[in-house]
Amino acid sequence: MKKHNFSAGPAILPSTVIKEAARAVANYQGMGLSLLELSHRGPEFTAIMDEANSLMKEILELPDNYKVMWLTGGASSQFYMAPFNFLNQGETAAYTDTGTWASKAIKEAKNFGNVSVLCSSKDENYTFIPRGYRIPSTAKYLHLTSNNTIYGTQMHKFPKSPIPLVCDMSSDFLSRPFDPSPFGLIYAGAQKNLGPAGVTVAIVREDMLGTVDRVMPSMLDYRTFVNNNSLYNTAPVFPIYVSMLTLRWIKKSGGLKAMQRKARARARVLYNEIDSNPLFKGTVAKSDRSQMNVCFVMEEKYAALESEFMSLTKENGMVGLKGHRSVGGFRASIYNAMPKSSVVALVDLMQEFAKRKA
Repeated sequence: MKKHNFSAGPAILPSTVIKEAARAVANYQGMGLSLLELSHRGPEFTAIMDEANSLMKEILELPDNYKVMWLTGGASSQFYMAPFNFLNQGETAAYTDTGTWASKAIKEAKNFGNVSVLCSSKDENYTFIPRGYRIPSTAKYLHLTSNNTIYGTQMHKFPKSPIPLVCDMSSDFLSRPFDPSPFGLIYAGAQKNLGPAGVTVAIVREDMLGTVDRVMPSMLDYRTFVNNNSLYNTAPVFPIYVSMLTLRWIKKSGGLKAMQRKARARARVLYNEIDSNPLFKGTVAKSDRSQMNVCFVMEEKYAALESEFMSLTKENGMVGLKGHRSVGGFRASIYNAMPKSSVVALVDLMQEFAKRKA
C-alpha cells in the first residue's frame, strides 16, 4: 500500500516522476545503460541539463540576466557561499531571523563581513514573521528565508527593498508565482518540491557576480558554475534528471499558478480542521501560517493523547507526521506532489479521533 507521505524532506515526489526515473535507472532511453552510468560530459546528459535549465527559466519567468546553477551541499552550503561571493570584509549584509535555518545563515555570514539582524521572532519561538523593520540602503543585500520548515511559518509577501534580496526558498520553491526581479540570488535544496536530495538549485542575477575582492577557490565561486553550465566538476546526474522530470510535471500540471491553487486548497482543508477540532491547535500566527509545512499540537488538556494519535496515523499508512523537537506535536508537510486525498485522509482521522476522545 502506498503511504501518505507527510515527510518534511526528503519528501514526496510525483508518482509519474518516480516511475519514469526508475525506468531510466534500469535502461535510459533504450541505450542499454543505466542513467547512473552515463557520462556527465556526454550528449545525453547535456540534453538533460539544457532542458532542466530551460524549464526552470520558463516556469519561473526568469529574465535573461538570471543564471541557473546546479550545486551540491544543500541550502546549508549556500549559507556561506552567498556571503563569500557577495560580501567583502567591512561591508554589511542585512538578515532577518525567522527560524532555525535563518539563524544558521546569519552565523555563517558573520565569517565574511558585518551582519545586521533587522528583526527576529526567536524570543517567541519563531511563531510569527516580523514586519515593519527598516531595510538599510547601504547594506549589500537582504537575506530572507521564505518558509520555515521547522516552525511552519511563511512569508506570503516579500518586502519591498532598496537592496537586492537573497532568499533561501528551500521548502516553498516552485509552489507559487513571484516576481524574480528584486532577487539577486534564490537558492533551494531540491528535496522538498523539486527532486531528491543531492542537488541544490541556485539562481543568480549576473550583476551580483564578481563584486568581492577576496581570493575565490573555483568550487566556491558562482562564476565557475555559470561559465561551465554547472559542469565544471561531475554534477549530481541523477538528482538533476529527476528535477528535470519534476519541472516537466509542473509545466504539464499548469505551472506555478496551478501549484499555488492546489497548495492553498490543501492547506485550507487541514487548517480548518485544526481550528475546529477540540483536540488540536495550531502553533503559529494565523496570518503567517505556511502552506507547505503545517505544524499543530494537542490542546493542553489532551496532551497525553499525542502518542496514541501518532500511533493511529502510522496504522493508517501515514508517515513523517512527527513534529520537530523545537515545536513538538505534529507537522504535516504538504508539498506540490501531495494529493489532496492524503490531506483529507488525515483530516478524517483527526475527526474520528475527536469523536472518540474529546
